[in-house]
Formats: sequence, C-alpha cells, structure tokens
Amino acid sequence: MKHILWVVALFAFAKAYAQGPPITADKPIMLGGGSFTTKTLTEIRDTERGTATYVPVMFHYLPTSNSLFAVHLPYINYDFDDGRSGSTLADIKVLGKYQFYRKDATGKTFRVVAKTFQSIPTGDKVDLIGLSTGFYEGYYGIVSGYETLKYGISTEVGYNWSPEATVDEFRAKFGVGLPLLKPQYPNKQINLFFEYTSSLFTERDWYQLLYAQGIQYAGKNITFDLAVQLPLIQNLDPTRELNYSVFLGTRYTF
Repeated sequence: MKHILWVVALFAFAKAYAQGPPITADKPIMLGGGSFTTKTLTEIRDTERGTATYVPVMFHYLPTSNSLFAVHLPYINYDFDDGRSGSTLADIKVLGKYQFYRKDATGKTFRVVAKTFQSIPTGDKVDLIGLSTGFYEGYYGIVSGYETLKYGISTEVGYNWSPEATVDEFRAKFGVGLPLLKPQYPNKQINLFFEYTSSLFTERDWYQLLYAQGIQYAGKNITFDLAVQLPLIQNLDPTRELNYSVFLGTRYTF
C-alpha cells in the first residue's frame, strides 16, 4: 500500500506538481506539449507618484514539453498626483521560453530555462516601469528551479534593454514555495510563497529590493493567487518610491 501511495504522489507531482507557479517570480517547470493556459495577474500598484491598476490577459501555449510561446494583452488604469489619469491598452508583451536542462529524480526535479520578453510600445508613455512605458523593450534572462514534494526554489537573472527609454535594468529574483498540504491526486494544494525582486536601473542609477508574501490555491488545472509586495530597499527618485503592490491572479490550463 505504501508503494501504491508513493506512485500516486509521484504521478500527481509529474502531472500538476505539488506547487503552482510562483506569483511575482517565475519557474522553469512546464506542463506537457500541446497544453494551453489562460491566466491573469492583476497588479494594484501604489506609489508616491499615484496609483495604477494593471490587468493583463495572458495566453500561453506549449508547442512541446520544453518550449513556450505567449502573448500578454494588458489593460491599465492610472491616476497620478500631477493630474494625469487614464485607462488604456498598455504595452503588449510577447514571451518565449526554452528549457535546455532538466534532471529528474524520485520526487524532485531541477530545470533551467532561457527566457525572453519583447514589449511592443502600444501603451501610453507614462513611464510606469514594468507596466507601460510606450517604448520598445527586450528582456533576456535565465530561470532555474528546484522542486520537491516538500518545497520549491526558483531563481532568475536577466537584463531588460530599452534603446529609446532610460529603463535598462539588471534584474534578479529569488523565491521559495512551501506546500501546506500533503501530496494528493487529483492535485489540491495550498502554497505559501516568499519572493524577492532586485532591480538595478543602470541609466538612472536607481536600486530597488522588493519582498512579496503570497498564498496560492492550486487545484487540478486551476490556481488562484494573492500576494502583497513591499519595498525593503529603495534608492529612487522620491516621487517614484513604491508604497505597496497587491497581486490577484488566476490561471486555467487545458
């Protein structure tokens, strides 16, 4: 009976994983080829400059088990203290991933992915970094992840390049996920996430370190996310300092 239960747990891990994806971070684990995911991750960002609500509709498709192509169609509403406000389409993003390393063992896996984001300047030029700048941007990074039935660790390092705007950025992320329930099939899990984001804006000589505390419900093929992100270190223009961000998300995989 113990062996049967162990096989069932491994099957659940292989098909849906004990943890869903991180909330503000990323991870390299992909589902099977031919799968399709629709998702959103709304961000409500409050800064000394004003507030913005960012609502992306994302379509992710995996042609194979180690590749991903996605399109993010975002809507944004902003209200600044200087009187500017509006609701508009933000910068559309095209995402590509390729998993070039994978090592699996009993109840655990380690994977590494090359990742790129291309931001198309369809949004207003409101200088909302990471949301809508109105300029072309290209991000290139490496995502790695180690996951077991008891915890998951993800890292990301990359560079965001914008030839026309001053938002070039070295970016690093680190996240830890902890499942609160024992592995089960069909998959049902409540996960806690502890996530850090470090950003160095080279042309503006700004630095920011953010911490996000999140909780997630992961079902068989659906997840619901909630996270609050706060600043730990900020060396920015005082009008751009972050007070907090709230993230609300869901995803469904076919």
